[in-house]
Amino acid sequence: MKKYVLLLWLISFPVGGNGFGAAAQNDDSRIRVSVVLVQLNVAVTDSKGNYISGLRPEDFSIVEDKIPEKTATFEEGNEGPRRVLDVGPKGAVPNDVKAISPMESEAAARAPGSNVFILFDTSNYMYRGFVFAQDSIADFIRSLEGVSKVALYSYSRDLSRVATLTPDRSQVLRGVRSTVAGADAALYNCLLLTVKDAAQLTGKKAIVVFSNGPDNSSLVPPEDVAELAQSTGTIIYMISTQQAEAEPLSSAVFERMSKATGGRAYFSRSWRDERQAFASIRDDLAHLYTLSYYPQPNPNRGWRSITVKLVGKNLQKYHVRTRDGYRLLQQPQPIGGTLSPVVAESGSK
Repeated sequence: MKKYVLLLWLISFPVGGNGFGAAAQNDDSRIRVSVVLVQLNVAVTDSKGNYISGLRPEDFSIVEDKIPEKTATFEEGNEGPRRVLDVGPKGAVPNDVKAISPMESEAAARAPGSNVFILFDTSNYMYRGFVFAQDSIADFIRSLEGVSKVALYSYSRDLSRVATLTPDRSQVLRGVRSTVAGADAALYNCLLLTVKDAAQLTGKKAIVVFSNGPDNSSLVPPEDVAELAQSTGTIIYMISTQQAEAEPLSSAVFERMSKATGGRAYFSRSWRDERQAFASIRDDLAHLYTLSYYPQPNPNRGWRSITVKLVGKNLQKYHVRTRDGYRLLQQPQPIGGTLSPVVAESGSK
């Protein structure tokens, strides 16, 4: 049996303050993040938006802070990860990165299948079209392939973990039908908590947000949510309706947040558009390339930028979409000779 290890070892730092935007000075939310192996989920499309399949590890160039990186593991779509870079005492792991065994590195890209969190707006913005939204989400859950576990969260002023991460689709579907519309919308507060839950997982993980309106109750700025999602390799997809699109600020935030994490934003004008948006996300998850690498020695201990390009003249015409960086502060201290366990933390300093 293969042993899976986590890619993210956690240390304490306050969320916020990267290139995406300014952090809230009074926000006490905290998460612990340190990177041993960086994982990238990469979409490659042509000029018409069609996915390009069949690419190889050598077709990708990864640069972190202008430093070329070597791909350690590679995966296309729902296939299992395969090791590209040998590791070990005589392997190519940089000196300042803790080595793991070849067996662990082969599995390190992700556990089998992806993990998808659905965050459903059940605020008072959802009084109209609530049943249609439930139907669209239910159809999306039924259609997911290559996904090992699904969770359904809902939000209004507070977050409700209606169905925690599970392989049981029927349990999640029952959760969809149990949701009811509620109070004001604290989207960014609740999305931050969802990202923290996802941060504890290894492998491909995505949050699909269905929102029917702007945020009118959060204390957490969206920039903090975007940075945490970037640093933990969590993709955010946003599906919104005309009501949110009518708010220029909200629509701009949705666009920036999804783009920063390697996801996409959709603005639906009808229940048919909602279903098409969910179908597009399903296809995107099924066609992502997953690459990982051990960061080369880098004096930058803060925000690190990532650039992924395709190599070769024949591939330059294609478009690459992925997250554009992550934050690294320091390596965690060993406990009893091993790395400390993963802990997501929120609360006061």
